[in-house]
Amino acid sequence: NWWSALAFANAVSSAEGRAECYALSGCISSPGNAMDCTGVTVNSPTGSVYDCEGYRLPTEAEWEYAARAGTDLLYAGSDSVVDVAWYSANSGDISRRVAALAPNDWGLYDLSGNVREWTWDWYDAYSTSPSVDPEGPASGTSRTLRGGSWYFSRSFSRVSNRDFRFPHYRYSDAGIRL
Repeated sequence: NWWSALAFANAVSSAEGRAECYALSGCISSPGNAMDCTGVTVNSPTGSVYDCEGYRLPTEAEWEYAARAGTDLLYAGSDSVVDVAWYSANSGDISRRVAALAPNDWGLYDLSGNVREWTWDWYDAYSTSPSVDPEGPASGTSRTLRGGSWYFSRSFSRVSNRDFRFPHYRYSDAGIRL
């Protein structure tokens, strides 16, 4: 789930001697290692994730920028979904080994399909925020996921597709990219 993703980012940061990006509060773990917390603040001088020293989830804007890689292709690396994405028609209903299909123009794999990826942002309609380092809404009920997955049809794997889920729920087709 989203909370576990934040805790993992902090653990990787600590392991490498970096400051943790997130201060999680009110956390409890349930059977199966699901985590639920009541709050999170960003450990940076400005309170912005852009100023974190440690590992973190990308903002939704960062995720899309990386997926597009300076192109306007339908999928991350191609206009043909089968070149770059594991989705319902070709996945066999399971996640697949990373980097088994073609990368995008920046050498990044699996931004379309395989698993949806949690982002830092709350889900809401796109805003009129600045186009340089935009931050998502300050609050909400669901967090944004991007990229489609092995479970969904190819339309969900398009770079432009957005999805949302409650942060405390676990999903077998969701993952992270720090």
